[in-house]
Amino acid sequence: MTELWNWRIDRAAPVQVYPALAEALGRVVMPLAVADPTRLPTYAVICDVWEAPGEFGTIVDCYGVPDRLSEHASIAALARLLDRNCLLRDDTLDSSRHLLVAPDGTIRPVHFTVRETDDGEVLGDQRLCTEAHAGCRGWSQCHRSRWAPDSVLPALAAA
Repeated sequence: MTELWNWRIDRAAPVQVYPALAEALGRVVMPLAVADPTRLPTYAVICDVWEAPGEFGTIVDCYGVPDRLSEHASIAALARLLDRNCLLRDDTLDSSRHLLVAPDGTIRPVHFTVRETDDGEVLGDQRLCTEAHAGCRGWSQCHRSRWAPDSVLPALAAA
């Protein structure tokens, strides 16, 4: 089982997110606040959804996702169902760099200004990860990613 998927959504109410997550994952989704581990179905996924300030302020944590589910395909399905852009962390370990997943399924790397607050990270000032920006050229962490600067890929090709 996967430990945790952490995603962000461009402003969606948690009451909309839970049913869309269930459909996108093809699983029963149990909100963390009411999940009883002793009565949890084996095929259920526990999720927590809450609102935070800043861009992409709806935060989703999914716990216990089966290994055979593709994170990229799942978040692309969620973006389509909600008709909202979604974010997930990329593979560079750069806290400002994320993958933007559009409702049409395309995935592209983006950067944000990240500000730490008492409520966690607040994202702002979104920009594309592109060779045109000095921070994304040369020996930057962006080039160590499978999602190179200026890349735009369909979600199923990324799965």
